[in-house]
Amino acid sequence: MHDEYFMKMALGLAKKGEGFTSPNPMVGAIIVKEGKVIGKGYHHAAGKAHAEVNAIDDAGALAQGATLYVTLEPCNHTGRTSPCTEKILTAGIKRVVVAMRDPNPDVKGGGIDYLKHRGISIKTGVCEEQAERLNEIFIKYVKTNRPFTIIKCAATLDGRIATRTGDSRWVTGEESRRFVHRLRHAVDAIMVGINTVEKDDPSLTTRLENSTGGLKGLDPVRIVLDTHLKIIEEAKLLQLDSDSDTIIITGPSVSEDKKAGIEQQGAKIIESPVKSGLIDLDILMDRLGALGITSLLIEGGSRVIASALSAGIVEKIFFFYAPKILGGDDGVPICKGQGADLMKNCIPVKDITVRQFGNDVMIQGYIDK
Repeated sequence: MHDEYFMKMALGLAKKGEGFTSPNPMVGAIIVKEGKVIGKGYHHAAGKAHAEVNAIDDAGALAQGATLYVTLEPCNHTGRTSPCTEKILTAGIKRVVVAMRDPNPDVKGGGIDYLKHRGISIKTGVCEEQAERLNEIFIKYVKTNRPFTIIKCAATLDGRIATRTGDSRWVTGEESRRFVHRLRHAVDAIMVGINTVEKDDPSLTTRLENSTGGLKGLDPVRIVLDTHLKIIEEAKLLQLDSDSDTIIITGPSVSEDKKAGIEQQGAKIIESPVKSGLIDLDILMDRLGALGITSLLIEGGSRVIASALSAGIVEKIFFFYAPKILGGDDGVPICKGQGADLMKNCIPVKDITVRQFGNDVMIQGYIDK
């Protein structure tokens, strides 16, 4: 019971790194001696000290003979930082409790085995499910080199994301939109189709200035699916003062002059194969993974959402429903195009959780593949 208590504390610390650690995982560590916490640490950002190092430094000389609780197997290889296993041994830690093994096939088990062979008592699997859920993005990426993909949409109770005129501001309330901006901060990239850009002229940035805790969020990479390169140079997302990139995904045979004009605006253009007249999203996921994009939030529109579901690239959904009814069949649906012919062929969603934001209801779940 004590092990679970302290591991949950470490998981809470790990969550503080959300949005900052990519492509690394979120990791938290607690050092305990005689039932008391004597050191805390978490991984703040890629390239900075790991959670174990921060916790040991926090504990100082008191770490001698203590127990280390860490949410991910300590590393035993040199990357941008030195191995955490050596830091653990030097500090005199006697026992290490690990939530989950490192899922990276190249290093899995190496840190645990190294410590075991040097006389450190090891316990694994404490709060393992919670640790895996926390780092679901990292797990997917290191195993497949493809981004963990999420769909977010906001709809009326009768399933419309916009009116017949294209008006969608705002379907949901301020609390829901604030949560979406936290989602944007937590992912590497956000993707929409060119129709969304033409109708809404979005910025696709993270705006958390007025959120609780004072977190200043990071902007995700902005990705636009634009098969025929229809985007105009005046589009808002081409005029931003942002540290992140804007990438336009086109099909073959687009105008070289138009390409040059868009690239002069600071955007990057990537040509990608087309399937049935649309960007082949399955192939695109490999290309985004090769760019180091570990997570992707799809925000629309209805054609892109339907294509992503059809391509089988989606892991997770956030569907927001506002307490309003469009009252007709002429609005824009969540998905556009041909769906399943029978109910038994619908896409199943599992591990459902429901949350309320103001008067809105959010359904979160995972695609059952």
